[in-house]
Amino acid sequence: MSKGQDVPEMKQTLTIVTPNMKQFLPCMLGTAALPLALAASAFGEPLPPGQVDFGSFTAPAGGGEFVEVNVTSSLIALATKFLEKDQPDVAKVLQGLQLVHVNVIGLNDENRPDIQERVQGIRKDLETKGWERIVKVQDKGQDVGVYLKTQNKDTVQGLVVVVIDGGKEAVFVNVVGDIKPEQLSMLGEKLHIDPLKKIGKEVEKKDSNQDKP
Repeated sequence: MSKGQDVPEMKQTLTIVTPNMKQFLPCMLGTAALPLALAASAFGEPLPPGQVDFGSFTAPAGGGEFVEVNVTSSLIALATKFLEKDQPDVAKVLQGLQLVHVNVIGLNDENRPDIQERVQGIRKDLETKGWERIVKVQDKGQDVGVYLKTQNKDTVQGLVVVVIDGGKEAVFVNVVGDIKPEQLSMLGEKLHIDPLKKIGKEVEKKDSNQDKP
Protein backbone atom coordinates (compact mmCIF):
# COMPACT_ATOMS: atom_id res chain seq x y z
CA MET A 1 0.00 0.00 0.00
CA SER A 2 1.38 3.40 -0.91
CA LYS A 3 1.73 6.23 1.56
CA GLY A 4 -1.35 8.33 2.14
CA GLN A 5 -3.68 5.61 0.88
CA ASP A 6 -6.95 4.95 2.72
CA VAL A 7 -8.21 1.59 3.87
CA PRO A 8 -8.92 -0.25 0.60
CA GLU A 9 -12.53 -0.94 -0.30
CA MET A 10 -13.48 -4.58 0.08
CA LYS A 11 -15.81 -6.64 -2.06
CA GLN A 12 -18.25 -6.97 0.82
CA THR A 13 -20.16 -3.75 1.45
CA LEU A 14 -22.58 -2.91 4.23
CA THR A 15 -25.16 -0.34 3.20
CA ILE A 16 -27.22 1.26 5.95
CA VAL A 17 -28.91 4.05 4.02
CA THR A 18 -32.14 4.81 2.24
CA PRO A 19 -32.36 4.15 -1.51
CA ASN A 20 -31.94 7.89 -2.13
CA MET A 21 -28.41 7.83 -0.77
CA LYS A 22 -25.49 6.82 -2.98
CA GLN A 23 -22.91 6.50 -0.22
CA PHE A 24 -21.75 3.09 0.90
CA LEU A 25 -19.69 2.04 3.91
CA PRO A 26 -16.98 -0.44 2.97
CA CYS A 27 -16.86 -3.19 5.54
CA MET A 28 -14.23 -5.80 6.20
CA LEU A 29 -16.72 -8.46 7.28
CA GLY A 30 -18.98 -10.55 5.08
CA THR A 31 -22.01 -9.97 7.30
CA ALA A 32 -22.95 -7.26 9.76
CA ALA A 33 -23.05 -8.15 13.43
CA LEU A 34 -25.50 -6.64 15.88
CA PRO A 35 -23.90 -3.42 17.15
CA LEU A 36 -22.46 -3.70 20.65
CA ALA A 37 -24.49 -0.75 21.83
CA LEU A 38 -27.78 -2.40 20.83
CA ALA A 39 -26.75 -5.71 22.34
CA ALA A 40 -25.86 -4.14 25.68
CA SER A 41 -29.03 -2.07 25.69
CA ALA A 42 -31.21 -5.10 24.92
CA PHE A 43 -29.95 -6.96 27.99
CA GLY A 44 -29.98 -3.91 30.25
CA GLU A 45 -26.20 -3.93 30.69
CA PRO A 46 -24.46 -0.63 31.40
CA LEU A 47 -22.72 0.95 28.43
CA PRO A 48 -18.92 1.22 28.49
CA PRO A 49 -17.47 4.63 29.49
CA GLY A 50 -17.55 6.98 26.54
CA GLN A 51 -20.46 5.24 24.82
CA VAL A 52 -23.87 6.93 24.49
CA ASP A 53 -27.22 5.44 23.52
CA PHE A 54 -28.98 7.97 21.27
CA GLY A 55 -32.03 5.71 21.04
CA SER A 56 -33.54 4.39 17.83
CA PHE A 57 -34.36 6.53 14.81
CA THR A 58 -36.71 5.98 11.89
CA ALA A 59 -36.36 7.25 8.35
CA PRO A 60 -38.28 10.46 7.69
CA ALA A 61 -41.49 10.20 5.72
CA GLY A 62 -41.17 10.88 2.03
CA GLY A 63 -37.77 9.24 1.60
CA GLY A 64 -35.60 11.89 3.25
CA GLU A 65 -31.98 11.36 4.18
CA PHE A 66 -31.32 8.59 6.68
CA VAL A 67 -27.90 7.13 7.49
CA GLU A 68 -26.89 4.82 10.34
CA VAL A 69 -23.32 3.56 10.60
CA ASN A 70 -21.73 1.33 13.25
CA VAL A 71 -18.04 0.49 13.03
CA THR A 72 -17.18 -2.01 15.75
CA SER A 73 -13.82 -2.81 17.35
CA SER A 74 -13.18 -5.76 15.01
CA LEU A 75 -13.55 -3.54 11.93
CA ILE A 76 -11.39 -0.84 13.49
CA ALA A 77 -8.70 -3.43 14.28
CA LEU A 78 -8.68 -4.63 10.68
CA ALA A 79 -8.46 -1.06 9.37
CA THR A 80 -5.53 -0.48 11.74
CA LYS A 81 -3.66 -3.43 10.22
CA PHE A 82 -4.01 -1.96 6.73
CA LEU A 83 -2.62 1.38 7.84
CA GLU A 84 0.00 0.59 10.47
CA LYS A 85 2.90 0.19 8.02
CA ASP A 86 2.43 3.20 5.72
CA GLN A 87 0.45 5.51 8.03
CA PRO A 88 1.55 4.73 11.61
CA ASP A 89 0.17 8.01 12.99
CA VAL A 90 -3.30 7.18 11.70
CA ALA A 91 -3.03 3.59 12.93
CA LYS A 92 -2.11 4.86 16.38
CA VAL A 93 -5.31 6.92 16.52
CA LEU A 94 -7.40 3.91 15.42
CA GLN A 95 -5.77 1.67 18.05
CA GLY A 96 -7.27 3.86 20.76
CA LEU A 97 -10.85 3.42 19.50
CA GLN A 98 -13.52 0.82 20.26
CA LEU A 99 -16.60 2.03 18.40
CA VAL A 100 -17.74 4.65 15.88
CA HIS A 101 -21.46 5.34 15.60
CA VAL A 102 -23.06 7.89 13.25
CA ASN A 103 -26.70 8.82 12.62
CA VAL A 104 -27.86 11.34 10.02
CA ILE A 105 -31.58 12.10 9.85
CA GLY A 106 -33.20 14.42 7.33
CA LEU A 107 -35.68 16.77 9.01
CA ASN A 108 -39.18 17.71 7.88
CA ASP A 109 -42.23 19.26 9.51
CA GLU A 110 -43.24 15.87 10.94
CA ASN A 111 -40.07 14.79 12.72
CA ARG A 112 -38.32 18.12 13.38
CA PRO A 113 -39.95 18.88 16.78
CA ASP A 114 -39.25 15.36 18.10
CA ILE A 115 -35.62 15.36 16.93
CA GLN A 116 -34.96 18.84 18.31
CA GLU A 117 -36.40 17.76 21.65
CA ARG A 118 -34.22 14.67 21.61
CA VAL A 119 -31.13 16.76 20.90
CA GLN A 120 -31.83 18.92 23.95
CA GLY A 121 -32.45 15.82 26.08
CA ILE A 122 -29.19 14.18 25.00
CA ARG A 123 -27.19 17.33 25.73
CA LYS A 124 -28.74 17.72 29.17
CA ASP A 125 -28.09 14.05 29.94
CA LEU A 126 -24.44 14.32 28.87
CA GLU A 127 -23.84 17.31 31.11
CA THR A 128 -25.44 15.64 34.12
CA LYS A 129 -23.24 12.58 33.58
CA GLY A 130 -19.99 14.53 33.63
CA TRP A 131 -19.36 15.07 29.93
CA GLU A 132 -17.54 18.32 29.22
CA ARG A 133 -18.95 20.57 26.51
CA ILE A 134 -15.94 21.84 24.57
CA VAL A 135 -17.69 23.42 21.59
CA LYS A 136 -21.05 25.22 21.48
CA VAL A 137 -22.04 27.18 18.39
CA GLN A 138 -25.47 28.55 17.51
CA ASP A 139 -25.21 30.62 14.35
CA LYS A 140 -27.15 31.02 11.09
CA GLY A 141 -29.45 28.09 11.77
CA GLN A 142 -26.65 25.78 12.85
CA ASP A 143 -26.59 24.36 16.37
CA VAL A 144 -23.39 22.46 17.16
CA GLY A 145 -22.44 20.81 20.44
CA VAL A 146 -19.25 18.79 21.02
CA TYR A 147 -18.70 16.87 24.26
CA LEU A 148 -15.77 14.93 25.74
CA LYS A 149 -15.81 12.24 28.42
CA THR A 150 -12.54 12.07 30.28
CA GLN A 151 -11.07 10.10 33.16
CA ASN A 152 -8.72 11.84 35.58
CA LYS A 153 -8.73 14.82 33.18
CA ASP A 154 -6.03 13.28 30.98
CA THR A 155 -7.60 10.18 29.41
CA VAL A 156 -10.33 10.65 26.79
CA GLN A 157 -12.97 7.92 26.96
CA GLY A 158 -15.32 9.18 24.29
CA LEU A 159 -16.57 12.02 22.14
CA VAL A 160 -20.09 13.05 21.13
CA VAL A 161 -21.13 15.53 18.44
CA VAL A 162 -24.78 16.58 18.15
CA VAL A 163 -25.74 18.93 15.32
CA ILE A 164 -28.90 20.50 13.95
CA ASP A 165 -27.90 21.82 10.54
CA GLY A 166 -30.17 24.61 9.36
CA GLY A 167 -33.29 22.72 10.36
CA LYS A 168 -32.65 20.38 7.42
CA GLU A 169 -30.81 17.52 9.06
CA ALA A 170 -29.64 16.27 12.44
CA VAL A 171 -26.32 14.51 13.00
CA PHE A 172 -25.41 12.35 16.00
CA VAL A 173 -21.84 11.06 16.38
CA ASN A 174 -20.35 8.94 19.16
CA VAL A 175 -16.72 7.83 19.04
CA VAL A 176 -15.72 5.57 21.93
CA GLY A 177 -12.06 5.76 22.86
CA ASP A 178 -9.22 8.27 22.82
CA ILE A 179 -10.14 10.78 20.11
CA LYS A 180 -9.77 14.52 19.61
CA PRO A 181 -12.35 16.65 17.76
CA GLU A 182 -9.79 17.70 15.15
CA GLN A 183 -9.27 14.01 14.26
CA LEU A 184 -12.89 13.38 13.22
CA SER A 185 -12.43 14.44 9.59
CA MET A 186 -9.40 12.18 9.20
CA LEU A 187 -11.27 9.31 10.83
CA GLY A 188 -14.20 9.73 8.45
CA GLU A 189 -11.84 9.81 5.48
CA LYS A 190 -9.88 6.70 6.47
CA LEU A 191 -13.00 4.68 7.32
CA HIS A 192 -14.91 5.97 4.26
CA ILE A 193 -17.70 7.50 6.38
CA ASP A 194 -18.64 10.65 4.47
CA PRO A 195 -21.02 12.09 7.13
CA LEU A 196 -18.27 11.83 9.75
CA LYS A 197 -15.75 13.46 7.41
CA LYS A 198 -18.18 16.31 6.72
CA ILE A 199 -19.07 16.94 10.35
CA GLY A 200 -15.39 16.76 11.31
CA LYS A 201 -14.61 19.63 8.95
CA GLU A 202 -17.54 21.62 10.35
CA VAL A 203 -16.32 21.05 13.92
CA GLU A 204 -12.81 22.19 12.98
CA LYS A 205 -14.25 25.35 11.44
CA LYS A 206 -16.53 26.10 14.39
CA ASP A 207 -13.77 25.35 16.90
CA SER A 208 -11.31 27.73 15.18
CA ASN A 209 -13.93 30.46 14.99
CA GLN A 210 -14.75 30.01 18.65
CA ASP A 211 -11.09 30.50 19.59
CA LYS A 212 -10.88 33.84 17.82
CA PRO A 213 -11.03 36.90 20.11
